[in-house]
Amino acid sequence: MTRAIAADSRTEVMQEIREAKRFILVTHENPDGDALGSLVATHEILARLGKDSLMFMSPEEFPLPYEYRFFLLDGLISVPPDDVAERTAIFLDCGNIDRNPADLLKRDGTHILNIDHHHDNTRFGTINHVVPEASCTAEIVWDLMRGLGVEASPTIAEALYVGLVTDTGRFMYENTGTRAHLMAAELIAAGVDVHEMYRRLYEGIPYGKLELLARALANVERYDDGRLTITRLTASDYAQTGAEENYSEGVVDHLRSVEGTAVAALVRDLLGAERAGRRKVSLRATDERIDVSAIARTQGGGGHRQAAGFGTEMRWRELVDFLRAQIAAQLDAG
Repeated sequence: MTRAIAADSRTEVMQEIREAKRFILVTHENPDGDALGSLVATHEILARLGKDSLMFMSPEEFPLPYEYRFFLLDGLISVPPDDVAERTAIFLDCGNIDRNPADLLKRDGTHILNIDHHHDNTRFGTINHVVPEASCTAEIVWDLMRGLGVEASPTIAEALYVGLVTDTGRFMYENTGTRAHLMAAELIAAGVDVHEMYRRLYEGIPYGKLELLARALANVERYDDGRLTITRLTASDYAQTGAEENYSEGVVDHLRSVEGTAVAALVRDLLGAERAGRRKVSLRATDERIDVSAIARTQGGGGHRQAAGFGTEMRWRELVDFLRAQIAAQLDAG
């Protein structure tokens, strides 16, 4: 299934897109703004090239986080099509193949275009177009769109802008460079209403999300002179506030802004009887000596140097001790 990354993977990916006729597009589980924006934009780009394109997402991914429900998902399927083996699979924003639940796409012989910006991507594709210096996967899709001679429709522009603005933290994260702002300018010129997009993504939040944030802030603990700032949300927190599982999005960013914090962490219970005892850990680093993706990889997760996550069955105290040790080891090594 896999071969070494090509010297010019961009050219290879564009050639594959031009020559293939049928595609199936997937992204990682629990998709964020970059994953969904890249998925929708790529689907629309392929449609404008006259291709037969389908987007696949597992039924477990729905409902989507409230801020992304405005996306038009025409062409979305939740059951793999009969001709899935004959379609070129495009994985978008997936650091490793196991982050997507579509087992039919993981078998030998699947022709995979792996398009991603995670520096720890495992290069699982037939062709691996991995660009770690890109601010987001949406930036890579934007670049491919231009190379393929497709102009950004309002739908494409909005989808790519969602990926860009969310993965750069509204242009505040370290991954924000000149190219990100040039991309934003081009997308705005193509019809993105910046104020309306901000309203959709960051305003009009459900009250349950505010209640959940209040509980998370009330549970904050700090260790090692504040280097680790951590909080937790339990299943009972969700039940008592009536919050959806995705309402915890953004909580960890409140912690990372606290003075003296090197790593911020949110530990939340995963909901549902089949996931009882499982927790999701979201990590954010503010100290350039710390790579939280390396911490996440030790537990089967991954991400970026400054933003990563993993699943675990560790209890609270064991988990806190694990994170403190990992942070200390990286700081000592640095």
